[in-house]
This record gives sequence, C-alpha cells and structure tokens, in this order.
Amino acid sequence: MSNSKKYLNQLEDEAIYILRETAAQFEKPALLFSGGKDSIVLVHLALKAFRPGKFPFPLVHIDTGHNFPEAIEFRDYLVNKIGEKLIVGSVEESIKKYNLKETQGRFPSRNSLQTYSLLDTIQENGFDACIGGARRDEEKARAKERIFSVRDDFGQWDPKLQRPELWDILNGKIQKDHNIRVFPISNWTELDVWNYILENNIELPSLYFAHDRECIVHQDKLVATSKFIQPLPEDKVIIEKVRYRTVGDMTCTAAVPSNASTIQDIIDDIISTRISERGQTRLDDQLSEAAMEDRKKQGYF
Repeated sequence: MSNSKKYLNQLEDEAIYILRETAAQFEKPALLFSGGKDSIVLVHLALKAFRPGKFPFPLVHIDTGHNFPEAIEFRDYLVNKIGEKLIVGSVEESIKKYNLKETQGRFPSRNSLQTYSLLDTIQENGFDACIGGARRDEEKARAKERIFSVRDDFGQWDPKLQRPELWDILNGKIQKDHNIRVFPISNWTELDVWNYILENNIELPSLYFAHDRECIVHQDKLVATSKFIQPLPEDKVIIEKVRYRTVGDMTCTAAVPSNASTIQDIIDDIISTRISERGQTRLDDQLSEAAMEDRKKQGYF
C-alpha cells in the first residue's frame, strides 16, 4: 500500500471514529448538507460508518434560496439514492418571520442570515449536535475550532472557550440547551478531499468540472449571471470555461477559469495554486479579516 493510500485511510478512520462517537454520545445529531464536495464526502463517510443500517441522523440543508440549481438537483438525487431523511430550513422563511434585512450591494450574500434558519431548525427538531464539513485550511476562524465545538444556548461560539481534545478523547457533555458542532474532516485539506474523492470514485455536481458559463467580471473575479444578478450596461460580460472550487450562493461565489474535466485535472490545478478556495472565490469572506469569525460567533456553521 502506498504512503498516500495509507494517509487517506488514516483520515478516513479518524472521520468514521468521530461520526460513530457523535452517534454514541448525542441523542439527536444531524448532518449539515449543502450539496458541496465536503458534505458529499461526509455522506460517503457516514455510509461507511453505518451501513447496512440507516443513518442515526437526518441530513439538514439550510436553503438560502440563492443556490446553484445544479447543487439542489444533486442534493435531491443523492438523498433519493441513499434513502435517508432530508430536512430543509429556509432562509426565505426566516427573512419573512424575523423581518430581516438582506445585505445590500451588487453581489449580496445571505450567508449571515443562514444563522437564523439554522438555529430555528436546531430548536424545532431538538438537535444537540450538528455535523459539518468545515476544514481547517479553508479559513482562519475555522482553524480555531475543535472537533467537538461547543455553542451556547444562544447558538453562539466563543473561540477563547474551547475544550482541550487530548489523545483523541472527545467530550460530548453539554449543558441544557447547548449544542455541539462536529467537524469529522477538520484535519483534511482541500487536496485531501479531492484525493479521497478520486480514490473512492465519489459522484459530484457538474459545477466542479469545467463548463462554459456566462460571467460578469467583477474585481478580477468571475460571477455567474443568474436571475439574482443581471448584467448592467457597463459590465464586462464574457462566456468563459470555468469550474467552481466551492459551492455557495450564486450571488457571492466566483468561478475560476479552468479546463479541468476530470478529478485528476482538478487535483493538478489545486497543486499548482497558492490561494485558498474561499480566498479565491467567496466574495463575502473578503468584507473584512474577521468576516467568517464574526458570523461564527453569532451561530454560523
């Protein structure tokens, strides 16, 4: 067995251990599922951890209403294929319920508003743990998370009050109304995820592979035209062969020029780049140095 195969096996074993510990330590866990590559890998890991039985948790998608159609189509396809339960929380409903104000500007993001929908979904279903696909190489704030990361009764996160996790011992004990976020692939990198996808022949939405798409050129980034964003007369609009490194809202996720049509092509692309996926493609993370950390402190994933 090659060293790279052994390394992927070690990552897989750790993630499966975390998923099984989550199922054992919590009464009502849930797996947060976006239709993106990281959450798809989590579903694949859960299949390895719990089949031939059913998952001990439902899949939960917080739908912003600004999703790529390809991601929603793949979400529904995968849920139907594996025969597991899907719960959808709606940001659109939260906006109406709480009279929320959306982000202003040309390329608005509803990411911060997902917090309301997520916390409502947690409360309505009594979830005490939410499994997410965050990785420590994605963004600075996510590097501060523990594998079992505590949220208080308001859904808030304090990076200064993190529990030590020594010798792979995970402490799931929480106070009443507190919640845990669980990150089974916290120690993975973007390259690890793609190598694992290649090794296990995991299906993905077409968004991740090179395709022709009409884009608006905005601050050297390529933002797809859609029903949410229409070109202005002064916009430079091009049809470019692109792919997506991460799948967020259509309004705030940029594509990258690419001819990568296979997973190996994508791996070669990643090896040659020096910019993180969120740093290269997520417009909302660039509002400030602490944009993600501020959202997380309020209850974001």
